[in-house]
Amino acid sequence: MDPALTSGVTAPLTLLDAGELASDPELEAGFAAAAHGILADLVRAGAALGWVEPPTRQEVAELLGHVRCAARSGDAALRAAYVGRRLAGFGYWLRYARPTHRPHADLEKIAVAAAAQGRGTGRALTAALIADAREAGVEVLTLDARGDNTHALRLYRSLGFTEYGRLPAFVAVGEDRYDKVFCMLDLRRES
Repeated sequence: MDPALTSGVTAPLTLLDAGELASDPELEAGFAAAAHGILADLVRAGAALGWVEPPTRQEVAELLGHVRCAARSGDAALRAAYVGRRLAGFGYWLRYARPTHRPHADLEKIAVAAAAQGRGTGRALTAALIADAREAGVEVLTLDARGDNTHALRLYRSLGFTEYGRLPAFVAVGEDRYDKVFCMLDLRRES
């Protein structure tokens, strides 16, 4: 494990948006590989991030390329959390593609390295993405989570998200079944 993430000394957390990340060639060059490492480790440990098996480096690179392109056009926001020069987590939202749904976005992913969990990284990333959505004119920010992901659901509720639906036993991981929980944050009420 990285001493910057696990030492008793609390190093400051730095949040970068897509533009700030792009302005640092060293961080930008290693971002996709570091993000892949976080996702692969979390999925191997059973995290509810949309994969049953860890994604390949290519899958993650393509996904992040799509998000970064969408961020440049205002259709997404990407945030990366660093402790020193080490990626501690990342997250993003994407606007819905249909013209009638354009004022809305889906908080697609928040992924925090295991060593950085419990230190406010997920909260900082999510709060920054909410602020980015508000600034981009997003009216409703939605997300879905696996029902057993109680820590994430508690975090989302504490930031104002409310549950608006649930599909019982919808997510299949081997023989196990989990609810799919749908949440929303109505930013129109906060204007």
